[in-house]
Amino acid sequence: MATSELARLCSGLPLSPLPPPGRLDPNLPHAPRRTHSLTPAQQQLAIRNALRYIPPSEHAQLAPEFAHELRTFGHIYMYRFFPTLPMKAYPLEAYPCRTKQAAAVMLMIMNNLDPAVAQYPQELVTYGGNGQVFSNWAQFWITMHYLSTMTEDQTLVLSSGHPVGLFPSHPDAPRVVISNGMVIPNYSSRQRYDDMFALGVTMYGQMTAGSFCYIGPQGIVHGTTLTVLNAGRKHVPGASLEGRVFLSSGLGGMSGAQAKAAVICGCVGVIAELSAEALQKRHRQGWLQQHTDSLPDLLQRIRHAREKKEATSIGYLGNIVDVWEGLAEEYKKTGDLLVDLGSDQTSCHNPFKGGYYPVQLTYEQSNKMLADDPEGFKLLVQESLQRQVAAINTLAAAGMYFWDYGNAFLLEAGRAGADVYAEGSDKTSAETPFRYPSYVQDIMGDIFSLGFGPFRWVCCSGSLEDLATTDAIALQEIRKIAAAGLPEEVRQQYADNELWLTEACQHKLTVGSAARILYADQRGRVAIAVAINQAVKSGKLKSAVVVSRDHHDVSGTDSPYRETANIYDGSAFTADMAVQNVIGDACRGATWVALHNGGGVGWGEVINGGFGLVLDGSSAAERRASLMLGWDVANGVARRSWSGNLYAKTTIQRSMDRDPLLRVTVPHAADDQIVCSAIPSDENV
Repeated sequence: MATSELARLCSGLPLSPLPPPGRLDPNLPHAPRRTHSLTPAQQQLAIRNALRYIPPSEHAQLAPEFAHELRTFGHIYMYRFFPTLPMKAYPLEAYPCRTKQAAAVMLMIMNNLDPAVAQYPQELVTYGGNGQVFSNWAQFWITMHYLSTMTEDQTLVLSSGHPVGLFPSHPDAPRVVISNGMVIPNYSSRQRYDDMFALGVTMYGQMTAGSFCYIGPQGIVHGTTLTVLNAGRKHVPGASLEGRVFLSSGLGGMSGAQAKAAVICGCVGVIAELSAEALQKRHRQGWLQQHTDSLPDLLQRIRHAREKKEATSIGYLGNIVDVWEGLAEEYKKTGDLLVDLGSDQTSCHNPFKGGYYPVQLTYEQSNKMLADDPEGFKLLVQESLQRQVAAINTLAAAGMYFWDYGNAFLLEAGRAGADVYAEGSDKTSAETPFRYPSYVQDIMGDIFSLGFGPFRWVCCSGSLEDLATTDAIALQEIRKIAAAGLPEEVRQQYADNELWLTEACQHKLTVGSAARILYADQRGRVAIAVAINQAVKSGKLKSAVVVSRDHHDVSGTDSPYRETANIYDGSAFTADMAVQNVIGDACRGATWVALHNGGGVGWGEVINGGFGLVLDGSSAAERRASLMLGWDVANGVARRSWSGNLYAKTTIQRSMDRDPLLRVTVPHAADDQIVCSAIPSDENV
């Protein structure tokens, strides 16, 4: 049945007859209304743009409908074309195709839009409030049709969701090339984005939404686990997390990993979430153990869990600012510091469009004001950020450790006038001047410089048995590498990875596709991919496997407030690495590549790229994996080495020792005395 329904889904945009008018599914969460400042003439242009996908015979019927969507929702989603087939990752063999590589892309697209995975499925948003897979449903249908007919002598080009078309290429070229939101730098302002999105000419792809590589909250859970573990090792007396409290916000998209990670780490995870639907969804999926909507009850549960040293996750249905202020008041009254570690994972990259909800309003009131009075809403958000930071500062002064989790929280709080800057810092400095560090700078330390990052794979059979087999394969490979001897700075990472893979199945991390994440380095990624490909070839695995990664990785992202926050040679605001990364992956055999403006910390603040690679058991797949995965890591390590990171320098040197074809320009360090004598600074005079 699924095969025949997928064949219809891949037959092209349904036009004869047209599907019935679209309605919002009351059982699904929906994106807040998007705002724009389009003139009437520009609104007409938006309708013309949308009608380009539709034959003229249907324009008279659809034009008023598209105008209604633009007025009501701020964007033309084409709800009429929302598929009736349940959206999920079907087994690879169910997809109609002429190449399995294209079928794997279709599987990943549908996984990104699975209601169990996606934040706002009908609006094509996977996570982060506005991370789109496509801009409208016509693009989805046309893309699926192209993929189903594609041969290995063709490449599909996608520009901000728009399927430009199939172009002649060759079997070693990527099957799909994606770009999202790539706007000329001087025009990458939020206001321009809102208008261009309303026009349907650009799209915010987040990181792995618009590159089709999202794997649900598991996509960040290993990184979150490592972050909390390392925060405990560095900043909690005794380094044990038993009975310690980690407080943060967000259970919707990737932030949904925080509750699960806290339990894996053995601490008390307290996560606030304003959306009842998002909180209940994580509770149903087993990612959140308990929840309450009462602040006094929350404080009581925290005390109980601390005393019992219970590893648990507690969801608070309400605003995170209430929790921070409640804990600050409790500390002032009793002297009890009930939180040890703190962060934030609201979608602060998009604070005035539903990414951050002000404490002064309810969820429903916020959504209404966001649409009716966006300027008033912005002022409330800024006041709320000031209040949140004030409470955080009180608790941090008492001994809590707080970090920025790369969601632009400190950046937006600073812009709102909150007290987040280090004393005496220059607010115009290119180096992050905040009083709290980015987790990339401090907690995760030099993990990217050592070549470790969020490597992923998806079993295209959908079989959890296959997933367990790949876990065993990966465990075997990292044990082999560890047994051959590792530098001291790498040894802890491999020990953490062994524990992670040993326990992964018992934590029931799968949401949507049968996928796994592992913070692996270059040697580990290549070894695991080659071994998995051999298992596909031998029949040990039922079907092909897709390997990919988060764009938040060693080479994938240039982001001065997150991934490249510890680049100190003045190049933190350059974006050559991410662009070169995508070009290099395409040259070395990636099945698809994607380059995005925006992701994580917001549109205009970051350039990032990613890939997907299909392991189908062929010798070509093995060759591509060895070549591409090596470059995909070494590119970023080389950049970090050149910026002066000593861990990166020794890591790239070891890579050169293993591969005689790799030759990287290594920096010579300048003597500080010589430099200072050449140009004395005020401090040296």
